[in-house]
Amino acid sequence: MIVSEISVKSNMSQTKDNQVALISLAVLYFMMGFITCLNDTLVPFFRRGFSLTYSQSSLVQFYFFITYAIVSIPSGKIVERIGYKNGMVAGFSISAFGALLFYPAAAFHTYILFLAALFILAIGIVLLQVAANPYITILGPAKTASSRLTLIQGIGSIGTTTAPLFGAYFILSHIAESTQSSKAVQFPYIGIAACLIFIAIIVFRLKLPEISAGTETSKSSITKKKQNVFSFRNLNFGVWAIFVYVGAEVAIGTFLTNYIADTLKVPEQDANKYVAFYWGGMLIGRLLGSIILRYIKPNKVLSFNAITSIILIVISVNSSNYTAVWSLISIGFFNSIMFATIFSLSVFGLGKQTTTASGLLSTAIVGGAIIPFLQGILKDNFTWFIAFMVPVACYIYLIFFGLNGYKARREN
Repeated sequence: MIVSEISVKSNMSQTKDNQVALISLAVLYFMMGFITCLNDTLVPFFRRGFSLTYSQSSLVQFYFFITYAIVSIPSGKIVERIGYKNGMVAGFSISAFGALLFYPAAAFHTYILFLAALFILAIGIVLLQVAANPYITILGPAKTASSRLTLIQGIGSIGTTTAPLFGAYFILSHIAESTQSSKAVQFPYIGIAACLIFIAIIVFRLKLPEISAGTETSKSSITKKKQNVFSFRNLNFGVWAIFVYVGAEVAIGTFLTNYIADTLKVPEQDANKYVAFYWGGMLIGRLLGSIILRYIKPNKVLSFNAITSIILIVISVNSSNYTAVWSLISIGFFNSIMFATIFSLSVFGLGKQTTTASGLLSTAIVGGAIIPFLQGILKDNFTWFIAFMVPVACYIYLIFFGLNGYKARREN
């Protein structure tokens, strides 16, 4: 009887700790989403302010997302050494430093300094993501990992939804003066740095569940013997799925303001407000998806959403006015569950290799640097129709991954 009571209390304590951890992770995802999506505001601001082409302005995303290729795997090693909690604290601290560098970059009104500040800020974001994604999958049953990660990302999507509105009011409202001064970004990013430092202190003081970075997440027989991480078929295809998914999502968000401004013939400040609906669709989709994924197989939902996204792009580039705008904005809703679903399907059955796999999958987020840049080059030389065929190709690959590539057969 006494043993039973101790067991119940222990389980209650563990559940409470897990809830605290998930709440802190939701705050983490809010800040990651907010900072990442604020880049969509910087692209048109810098394009006007520094007289850039589409491909040159997309370097905002290039220098931000290229960090995933450079530091994701080292970040995985760091997390294995210092633990998930300390990894998150370090990530917040580095990102805060990068945000503070926006002040001198604006003072000198130099584009390359902004790119350097974004690069440093992104290093912290990468470390945060490498630590957080596997931590969420471990905090509960493996069969609900997709649902749990989608829910946390859904809460974090509040940040992606508010970022365009914040950017339109505080940054793009000063776009007319951007050719002479970029001071409009100084104080917003100082505020972001202050928030990041505050959150780092809170997370450091929180009592989070102690889970080793090498904790086994599955008792599948395929993980009983030590294997090379690249021997897992689902991970190999999953790395490319993350690459093209993030690339498509970021490419659409990056050029959405300019696309809407061109389509509706409105100023960038007004066009940027519509971007909030794109990311708001992801918020709604993730909250609904966290429920739907409990009843429908994640790979099927992924394939359906990828097919629908292709249809919406085709409708948009062959339409005009609000039909073109809202069909492209609607893709945000169908993007919502993709990252979490791809991630959880890719690490399924990897056991002790999960942390290493997380580093590889985070490296693949570099798609957010490559694909928008490619789309920018196409827009500089052709039309929006041709440029948007790039995300179409990305969604075609995601259909394959959802139908076949996710299957966790081990490769010899």
